[in-house]
Amino acid sequence: MGEFWQIYNLAGVVIPTRRAVIRQMADPLVFASSEAKWCGIVEMIVSRHKLGQPVLIGTRSVKASEQLAERLRHKEMVIEVLNAVRHQDEARIIAGAGAVGRVTIATNMAGRGTDIKLGTGAAELGGLHVIVTEMHDAGRIDRQLLGRCGRQGDPGSAAIFLSLDDELVQRYVPKAVRMVLKVMVNHHIPGGKSLVRLLFRLAQHKAEQQAFRRRRAVVQMDRWLDKALPFS
Repeated sequence: MGEFWQIYNLAGVVIPTRRAVIRQMADPLVFASSEAKWCGIVEMIVSRHKLGQPVLIGTRSVKASEQLAERLRHKEMVIEVLNAVRHQDEARIIAGAGAVGRVTIATNMAGRGTDIKLGTGAAELGGLHVIVTEMHDAGRIDRQLLGRCGRQGDPGSAAIFLSLDDELVQRYVPKAVRMVLKVMVNHHIPGGKSLVRLLFRLAQHKAEQQAFRRRRAVVQMDRWLDKALPFS
């Protein structure tokens, strides 16, 4: 809302949810490497699947969605992949994503705006469980993905996975800092994982600020052209 005011001089209003949100979330899970993170993701999916809880996994790219799907097929799991490649199957996949025992992998672009209805018996198992495999440059995208569960007062849960090999920190955090934190995480030094979570929040904030400045520059250029072109 701050951006609407700063650029367009338009105020925003927060509209409360119709029903209380009872989604369960813990602190993001931190891993030193990408491989360790993906192993942790697979382990969580398998454990939730054994309980029968429907699971939605959001990935940053089509490639990541396909690679995760391959890992899960080695676990002899039946999964659905929603990544804007199989257009003809999208409606069917979404319709069944909240069913008991269903595991759905989606790119965040394909899966973040969908309304997933819980199937019969899914609410008693904890509702939909959403896994964010990697934070994005914009926190808004992460929140939209997390918002697939716990909708309209339904039960639900979510988990965020982070690794020091993720693209967000690779771009915005110096390599020396990442290496020090990897040592702290690998050796379970107290405070190491908390520092990584803070680092991700700072990196995301920096990315959001850069994107805001680019959008503001485009608007300012449009206004300048609107004034300049009539005189030319």
